Amino acid sequence: MTSKISLLGLLLALVAAPALAQVTVTDAWVRGTVPGQKVTGAFMKITSATDATLVAASSPAAKVVEIHEMTMDGGVMKMHAVDKVVLPAGKPVELKPGSYHMMMMDIIQPLVVGQTVPVTLTFVGKDGRKTTQEVKASVRALTAAADAHKH
Repeated sequence: MTSKISLLGLLLALVAAPALAQVTVTDAWVRGTVPGQKVTGAFMKITSATDATLVAASSPAAKVVEIHEMTMDGGVMKMHAVDKVVLPAGKPVELKPGSYHMMMMDIIQPLVVGQTVPVTLTFVGKDGRKTTQEVKASVRALTAAADAHKH
């Protein structure tokens, strides 16, 4: 009888607990660099099952990783850091050149085509709880465009 009560308590706790953000990341890639280059971009498609927010990123390949957005201002394309990217439930949000993306700064060593780079993403769910997810981003040619390598 005790095990049935314990199991019931566990099931009730799981049902009552707020769900953590369930996020799927696809087509993660980083633009390759040349010797001496200290900045590059990281791109990917992110889909969250529930409303969530991307609030940070980090990577051992760079000392600093910031979320950036590019916008048109008076006919001039401008880039600036943002605190977050909203991820509406079930709607893919693409981080791509010319839009939201991640800037990897103070690159530790050149990123060569064919390598993979770990990037840890931090999300906040609708309930305010933080989760992290590591993705492996493939390094693509310095001249790669967002659509050049889609399958």
